[in-house]
Amino acid sequence: ECEVSGAAEVDGLKSMGSWLRGHGHLSTAEAARVVRTGRALQHLPGMTAAFAAGAVTAEQAGLIARVTEPEQLARAAEQGVDLGAVDTVLTDIARERPHADTATAVHHYLDRLDADGPEPDPTEGRRLVIARHADGSITGRFDLDAVGGERLQAALEAVQAGRCAGDERTRAQQLADALVQLADNALASGQLPTLRGHKPQVIVKIGIGDLAGPQVGRGAAETGFGATISAARARWIACDGAVTRIVMGPDGVPLDVGRSVRLVPPHLRRAAEVRDGGCVFAGCGAPTHWCDVHHLIAWINGGETSLDNAALLCERHHTKVHHGFRVERQPDGRWRTWRPDGTEILIGPQRTGPPLTTAA
Repeated sequence: ECEVSGAAEVDGLKSMGSWLRGHGHLSTAEAARVVRTGRALQHLPGMTAAFAAGAVTAEQAGLIARVTEPEQLARAAEQGVDLGAVDTVLTDIARERPHADTATAVHHYLDRLDADGPEPDPTEGRRLVIARHADGSITGRFDLDAVGGERLQAALEAVQAGRCAGDERTRAQQLADALVQLADNALASGQLPTLRGHKPQVIVKIGIGDLAGPQVGRGAAETGFGATISAARARWIACDGAVTRIVMGPDGVPLDVGRSVRLVPPHLRRAAEVRDGGCVFAGCGAPTHWCDVHHLIAWINGGETSLDNAALLCERHHTKVHHGFRVERQPDGRWRTWRPDGTEILIGPQRTGPPLTTAA
């Protein structure tokens, strides 16, 4: 109901999926499942009742929901398919049979629904999902068509072709190292597209004392994507990298370039990325390389091109603040966001009723 009414737009977000991620603190996968299942419930009353009764799991409901995607509903209507009968059959299978049988039945139905259609573009099924953990490490999964998979395997084999006879790494370790080396080679070549006017690069933020000292310094440095690493690891990265000094004061890089410059120079953008870490609009998780540097007080209205007058905003929310929304940085460093009507956008569950009480 929120999606149909456009409720997410009230808080400046594009979809219910993005609202659930930012305001409801759901993961990307869970938010997508909730939205997909919610859309399906209005078309499948049998599954809705079974789901509400606990006879069908949320995972099964999300799987069956595929039959109500717009293109599938259109094909069913063209062929005169009784969606009620499909609802009954799939719900009964989900209620009585293992999850794998539900998946098989759904795939069988969709294949039969488009049996005479053109062969789909195999690249449309490509997916890459990366999840970052609290310690900065990442895990993920990907789906590639046969040709895309062949290209990736050929590249990985080429990178690790020169391994020595005494290499004791497992096959999985070899492939992981080869994937990192592919990324290193691409970044070092300088041929990748630029991000917001800068060449893509690995960014590490660390205090000068930790960088110069000999200690391990666990958790002393932070990468551009938000991972926390040790000072020793940061020094290792700095061996063949450029070191840029950012000083929040009059003795270092002049962050306040005054009224003479309207466009944000590289050193000021770098400082804003270090301070903000991504889009500052409430509920948004866009990383720094998606963001513009916004003048809180417009340059044309006397606003300076300075760190104090800057905020990182993704393209969507940069547009929003130029159409009535407002962001403001508090003295403690927190950002707050207001709607055009003056009400503040608050994140997380909000209890509006009377305080809960417990019986004596």
